[in-house]
Amino acid sequence: MVQSRSLPVPDGLDGERADAALAKLLGFSRTVAADIVAAGGVRLDGRELGKSDKLRAGAWLEVEWEEKAPLAIEAIAVPDLGIVHDDDDLVVVDKPVGVAAHPSPGWTGPTVLGALAAAGFRISTSGAAERAGIVHRLDAGTSGLMVVAKSERAYTWLKRAFKEREVDKIYHAVVQGHPDPLAGTIDAPIGRHPRSDWKFAVTADGKPSVTHYETLEAFPSASLLEIQLETGRTHQIRVHMAAQRHPCMGDAMYGADPVLAARLGLSRQWLHALRLGFRHPATGEHVEFESVYPADLQHALDLLSA
Repeated sequence: MVQSRSLPVPDGLDGERADAALAKLLGFSRTVAADIVAAGGVRLDGRELGKSDKLRAGAWLEVEWEEKAPLAIEAIAVPDLGIVHDDDDLVVVDKPVGVAAHPSPGWTGPTVLGALAAAGFRISTSGAAERAGIVHRLDAGTSGLMVVAKSERAYTWLKRAFKEREVDKIYHAVVQGHPDPLAGTIDAPIGRHPRSDWKFAVTADGKPSVTHYETLEAFPSASLLEIQLETGRTHQIRVHMAAQRHPCMGDAMYGADPVLAARLGLSRQWLHALRLGFRHPATGEHVEFESVYPADLQHALDLLSA
């Protein structure tokens, strides 16, 4: 069904990019807003806009878009999804590569929520329907630990804990080259990439983002790092390491060398959510969970060690 809106541009959006303004004004995601602009669905005083064109306060904005069917959780079994912990309030999973956290536009593969539904788990209904129970996410190409809320109490508790930076999130990553210094903190804001809707970058107007890292082992062409996230931005580790010119091995999106990746048999970024710790919403006691490297990452590490 085709939807449309016509209205004057508010003063607060004067000079804002068309895609960003559309997201703020009508509640679209940045990706959906960019798609609407790219399809020619946005006009300012009768002139069609591109996504980077700026709005002008008081000008007449016309928006037309095709309303898409709502996202739904499809119960698809994922046999290698590990159940690390399960109780009345939450379930901690060990997510394999190639599985998204929840349904999203353009994703047609399996999801954590779909896998849990197929396995008979009842998840919290809090949050948007397609993200019910999700309190944090891992990229589809990143493996490791995720916690999903089963009770409404756990959802509220964990969402607050992640927002207040009270959750211990430890990752291991193999990056190209050798960071200098060997241990440190990257404090650089992250926002949408200025030229790519699917990527992120260090940008002056991005959200505060803090990554702590320590080198565990150095190889001739790479380093194994232990990384602790203070914030949880989309692609944060990948963006921060790429900005230091040490992209995660195998991460073609952020500039990793495909020849090195092929030599190690990697078809995705070497990045794994190894440990996850937080206070349990039912008892208030600190709990911690740990994972092991999946076979593809261990194989690449073995080749580097050899």
